[in-house]
Amino acid sequence: MNYQELAQTIIEKIGGKQNISGLTHCATRLRFNLKDEQAAETDELKNTAGVMGVVSKGGQYQVIIGSDVGSVYKEILKEVPSLDGEQTVSDEKDDRGTASKIIDTITGIFTPILPAITAAGMLKAVLSLLVVFNAIDKTGQTYIIIDFMADSAFYFLPILLAASSAQKFKTNMYLAMMVGGILLHPNFVGMVNAIKEAGEGGIHLFGLPISAVTYGSSVIPIILAVWFMSYIEPIADKVSPKAIKFFSKPLITIAIVGTVSLVVIGPVGYFISDGISNGIKALENFSPWLVPTIIGALTPLFVATGTHYGLVPIGINNRMTTGYDSVIYPGMLASNLGQGAASLAVGVKSKESSIKQVAASAGLTGLFGITEPALYGVNLKYKTPLYAAMIGGGIGGLFMGITRVKNFTGGSPGLLTLPSYIGDDTLRHLYMACIGAVISIVISFVISYILYKDPVIETSNVPAKKSEDIHSSDISAITEVATPIKGEVVALSVVEDGMFSEEILGKGFAVKPVEGVVYAPVSGIVTAIFDSKHAIGLTSDSGVELLIHIGIDTVQLNGDGYKYFVEKGQNVEIGDKLIEFDLEKIAEKGYNIITPVVVTNSADFGDIITLTKALSEPGEQVMKVIR
Repeated sequence: MNYQELAQTIIEKIGGKQNISGLTHCATRLRFNLKDEQAAETDELKNTAGVMGVVSKGGQYQVIIGSDVGSVYKEILKEVPSLDGEQTVSDEKDDRGTASKIIDTITGIFTPILPAITAAGMLKAVLSLLVVFNAIDKTGQTYIIIDFMADSAFYFLPILLAASSAQKFKTNMYLAMMVGGILLHPNFVGMVNAIKEAGEGGIHLFGLPISAVTYGSSVIPIILAVWFMSYIEPIADKVSPKAIKFFSKPLITIAIVGTVSLVVIGPVGYFISDGISNGIKALENFSPWLVPTIIGALTPLFVATGTHYGLVPIGINNRMTTGYDSVIYPGMLASNLGQGAASLAVGVKSKESSIKQVAASAGLTGLFGITEPALYGVNLKYKTPLYAAMIGGGIGGLFMGITRVKNFTGGSPGLLTLPSYIGDDTLRHLYMACIGAVISIVISFVISYILYKDPVIETSNVPAKKSEDIHSSDISAITEVATPIKGEVVALSVVEDGMFSEEILGKGFAVKPVEGVVYAPVSGIVTAIFDSKHAIGLTSDSGVELLIHIGIDTVQLNGDGYKYFVEKGQNVEIGDKLIEFDLEKIAEKGYNIITPVVVTNSADFGDIITLTKALSEPGEQVMKVIR
């Protein structure tokens, strides 16, 4: 692979250097912040050699590369040097939703520090393994040295987070790290310990009370402190006289941020962190199997949309506050192994050499914790491996939840990080994690092997028919689907929901409505209605199963603003009124009203051709389904 050429192509396809406002990368993805995502040529980029897929979610435009992502990232930095270090600042209005901004912020903060946490976690796992098998003595110097080497990343986590948070919040990295140092300083820790031992007294700064808590290994306090600093530093810059700004700006910044962090932000962050930990404990006591099961089953969809990074800080926070994580990482372990096994089954069963090679390679990578090649290269593409992975991951997560498996050191969930389940001076959690891993692998592999079939590539030596030779039987093999709503017809890829944009539910198109009436796009029968009235299912006379889904996440409206005009089982003709909805009311409540129209049995047809149009009237043909 020519990394330089690929980097240049990616830059060109996402709208050029001027369209990039920020860039980070994780284990497999380039994560761009684009000024205008509409300027990106997504379809062309997906078809570029070396690009495994493209996802736009959580305020980021994510280009999936695979294990070569680091090399491509370096080449992009050579082409756009301004991206190296702090992200470039865009003066354009950020119109992303709150959830998208939060996910983007969490991803940007935690992605850069994952290598350090992973290294520390694996070092801890190796040390635990050596102790369990009596290879070293816990009282010896060797153990002590390796232990503090591993602990360094965890104890000084606030300083690592300060650096990455400063880049994300666009403030001075070194001042941010200094704030982290204030929270961790030995003198402050000594004062806190003295107060706790004495059981009385307190700490005060100019009469202001400081809570007697320590911040080693903490996550939330330093992030809040750096976020606060991003507002204080510009003010300090503005009020500092130009002649002395060099030292007055950092002095004012640290004096204010350091004081507020110790007196207010630190204790609040500690309270939030402790609250999350207690909430997880309560959930674990009430239903220990629930969250690992959900995460084991649904993580492929989280990864597909890039939202899985919102779960990582919860797992880290659990380990920092309680010493272990029993909900996030065990579920992710089951999911990752399920995905790898499902892809591997495709590699074993497929007769196509190209599919066999990709699936086998991606499957092995997935088993070791990196699932994007399996997810985008195989599972999402052929669907049945995805279903197998979700079933196997869910059952594996259920087992690990029931047996309360604990993860002690993190790392990328996979076979290589099984030692991270060694702790509490017992191998029980390792044994249960291994059994859960076997369950996920076996179930996913077997189901995927049974369900998967190589795609049929039809070839024919029969000469093409002339138009006068086409009979009615040939025409019946084509079902024409009209647009059900007046509005702009766009590709499914622009829908901000991975279930639709990644065509998990099937192929189709989407409409950006300009009026609130849904008409039947085909003649057939109403096969599905919903209490929330936000969607409807139809089956055409030719067997095409359609789902019309009005808006994203609008199920939460519980039918408010929607009205059905048909009943389940009713026959309809093309153009019949199906639903009315209050376009303005739904939009005012913050919901995206874009309406996907999906062929849910896409696998039953040879091809599905869609058209896009700036403004389409109901009844205009925009999709052909070919049997």
